[in-house]
Amino acid sequence: MAVRSFNNKQPKFGNAVFIDETAVVIGDVSLGQDVSIWPMTVVRGDVESITIGEGTNVQDGSVLHVTHAGKYTGQGHPLIIGKGVTIGHRAVVHACIVGDYCLIGMGAIIMDDAVLEDYVMLGAGSLVPPGKKLAGGYLYVGTPAKQVRQLSATEKEYLEYSSQQYILLKKEHLKMKDER
Repeated sequence: MAVRSFNNKQPKFGNAVFIDETAVVIGDVSLGQDVSIWPMTVVRGDVESITIGEGTNVQDGSVLHVTHAGKYTGQGHPLIIGKGVTIGHRAVVHACIVGDYCLIGMGAIIMDDAVLEDYVMLGAGSLVPPGKKLAGGYLYVGTPAKQVRQLSATEKEYLEYSSQQYILLKKEHLKMKDER
């Protein structure tokens, strides 16, 4: 695992965090308890902060980054991810806010200053444009992402289940790592 400080800012980790040895975590990054960062993922808090809530999993090949403050960008934009979020393989999550118990589909892209409220399911390959707000409790798909329908109670339960399953899987990986 490559964990590096940047500009005197060191990543901080809660209890029982799993970071795969091929992942990279840099700078002003805070990972809550039971967070898992899977193979080939980049979490780069070099020009703003990244906060990831407890029980969130960031799957293989994802890129999480932020936007600096500057002449063309105004104030900087941090990345804030809530608790129990599942971020699918190869997702790009950039300088936005993601609420609790969201599912970001494989290959989805979320741009600067976008907001996903709690319990959003974003379909694979979807694009959330800069500044767009997605209301909680709905499925969104497409490029740009459009609201398709309200989530069922079962789908909302699944969002919490997904997070819990990744916590269990992460525990197995940590156990195997300790046994080596």
